[in-house]
Amino acid sequence: MRIFRPVLFLLMIAFTISVNAQAVIKKTDKKKTGISAPIGVFDSGTGGLTVLEAMLTLDAFNNETGKPGADGKLDFQSEFYQYLADQANMPYGNYAAENKTDLLKEHILKNMNFFLQKQYALLQGKEYTTQVKPPVKMIVIACNTATAYALGDIKTMVKEQGYSIPVIGVIDAGSKAALQYQKDHIKGTIGVFATAGTVASNGYPKTLNAMADKFGFSKLSVISQGGVGLAESIDRDYSFYVDTLTKARKDYKGPSLKNPLTIDTTLMSIYHFNKSYNQLLCEYDDQGKCLDVQLNDPSNYVRYHLVTLLEKMIAEKYSEPMNTLILGCTHYPYLKDTIANVLHELYNFQSNGKYRYRKYLSEHIELIDPALETAKDAYIAMRDNDLMNTEQKQENKFFITIPNRALQEVQLQTDGWFTYQYKYGRKAGANLDYVKFVPFDQKNISTATYQRFNAVLPHVYGELKKFNSLLP
Repeated sequence: MRIFRPVLFLLMIAFTISVNAQAVIKKTDKKKTGISAPIGVFDSGTGGLTVLEAMLTLDAFNNETGKPGADGKLDFQSEFYQYLADQANMPYGNYAAENKTDLLKEHILKNMNFFLQKQYALLQGKEYTTQVKPPVKMIVIACNTATAYALGDIKTMVKEQGYSIPVIGVIDAGSKAALQYQKDHIKGTIGVFATAGTVASNGYPKTLNAMADKFGFSKLSVISQGGVGLAESIDRDYSFYVDTLTKARKDYKGPSLKNPLTIDTTLMSIYHFNKSYNQLLCEYDDQGKCLDVQLNDPSNYVRYHLVTLLEKMIAEKYSEPMNTLILGCTHYPYLKDTIANVLHELYNFQSNGKYRYRKYLSEHIELIDPALETAKDAYIAMRDNDLMNTEQKQENKFFITIPNRALQEVQLQTDGWFTYQYKYGRKAGANLDYVKFVPFDQKNISTATYQRFNAVLPHVYGELKKFNSLLP
């Protein structure tokens, strides 16, 4: 028996090595999606297309060396993309207010899993069929709220599934750009204009303060304002904006005289709301007196929130005027001109012969759009991980989540999307397929929204036309 023990021992070692080697091979196979795979870009809605536009047009690096400096060649010229908008579950900003951040994280991780999977749904007639798509080689989280609440969870999930792909978040990029502006100019207050969820997470102030030392600052002055209803109105969320309305309604969730987020009637002349074309709605009594006021246009949401931000600065006695405003939601750059014009209007606003906000507002406000910096971070990550595509480009694909009507418990509005109560009344851990992942089309994206893409994001719109030949 002693003669065979060494042989048996060696056989056991060989068997163990073989098993471990197979496990390593399997894990390695699972990790690799290939340099010819697409880049995944994610947002809760269509706002993240601003980041995709920046990636499609970026020329900030030398393509040969990877060093900063334009070379006349697009940095992502050989790459292609999968874009995903979680339209069914948006707006993300409201989950924190409804104490459902665990549900929010669950939605986000399901969306990330879609990027790693090889299939999506396509409605053909009345039935969904399964279509094939490749998994992605890098994920860009073009959503501030998702970055704030789930960036660490996303990285952990990707790693646990055996993938070794970079995950880029938008908050670091916006913070770096704001601090660089502060360093290059007279130091002032940094404003953060974001969704209520992003503000509740304290993501930007934490990141700004964590980066402050690198830019030579020992202390920062930061103020945040949650733009409840703004991203929602841009994406035409029924609870906040309906362009066909002519009177106030009970299921409105935005700022009003009666809702928790209150319109201050003493500030009406400062808000200077646009009242034309039913952009401001009133609820009248029998005598024609306005009992309630409701916002029904994105520009009026901008006005409400910027005035609220400045009134907060007055109440909290800020000593440094705001000279930088981070557009901390990827939807907000769509209204960059409107935001700039309203800030200019407020800078010049006078009350009783005095400028009300000049102590708190610089004449020039640098509007920070994190999209450009996010695109730069994505390029650096792609170079650092040797992910540049050297093979033939494939078609860019655009996906959106829609309610899964096959789910018996689902509750829908008249426009076909989840009701507010159902959307935020669900509980994490139910393990239900609430949504279907389908391509962009004319039903799940409105004509007005496509028109906005055409006007503001011409390169994205060009790619959308290739993806959907029915677009004008």
